[in-house]
Amino acid sequence: MEMVLESPIGPLGVVLDGETVVGVRFGFRGEGSPGGHPAVDELREYFAGRLTDFSVPVEMRGGSDFERSVWAEIAKVPYGEMITYGEIATALGDPGLARAVGTACNHNPVPVIVPCHRVVGAGGKMVGFGGGIDRKRRLLELEARVALERSWG
Repeated sequence: MEMVLESPIGPLGVVLDGETVVGVRFGFRGEGSPGGHPAVDELREYFAGRLTDFSVPVEMRGGSDFERSVWAEIAKVPYGEMITYGEIATALGDPGLARAVGTACNHNPVPVIVPCHRVVGAGGKMVGFGGGIDRKRRLLELEARVALERSWG
């Protein structure tokens, strides 16, 4: 089943298998039900700045073993923080695989919930994102703003 969510970064298609999220699609233009599912509710709360950790079940389907290991590393990056492609490559045991990490990020089937937007180039450079650099920047700006507001308490 696919649900549609109108978000500040454009329409998202949220692909579900029962209660489990198996995909998020940017710029979704197809048929889908308007949201009435915990995953859609959590995404709405995320975009409103009220949710920093998703609790909906996610299943990462497809991908090579390497891609799955990259996605697992991405899932560990805390809200409002960033990591470089090289740092993920190093965490996986081979600093020379930064480009391959970038490719794996681009193949992430569940962006936003599995936050590939938090992965940046060396020196914090905005490079590569399956949803486009503008969406990546907007997601990072949202998280930075919310993290700052929360730190002011």
